[in-house]
Amino acid sequence: QVQPKESGGGSVQIGGSLRLSCALSGGTVRSRCVAWFRQTPEKEREGVAAAFSVDADPYYSDSVLGRFTIARDRQENTLHLQMQNVKPEDSAVYYCAAAPMYRSCGPTWHDPAKYRDWGQGTQVTVSS
Repeated sequence: QVQPKESGGGSVQIGGSLRLSCALSGGTVRSRCVAWFRQTPEKEREGVAAAFSVDADPYYSDSVLGRFTIARDRQENTLHLQMQNVKPEDSAVYYCAAAPMYRSCGPTWHDPAKYRDWGQGTQVTVSS
């Protein structure tokens, strides 16, 4: 239905900041739940943050709450993840995922089964 494409990954020092971007083709970031997940060899896929619209409150996992922020750029059809005060445990491959049209995020936003279209991921490495 849509094709997410992540960018902005790289290496960052502990306590630093990084901005990830998810560009959607074939669909709009409006009127659907779009989320960020991350995965490491040691952990299963984990929901990081999600948003339905600029007017709706975003969702964050407890591990990133207060440090990561979601922002939408409707002009560029892009969803951003602003990462601040990063920690070593933030190192992972970050994936952008889009739910079907008109699907709100709700309390199941962190369930991978909610999302139909996934990007290929971008690596984030937090160095000490």
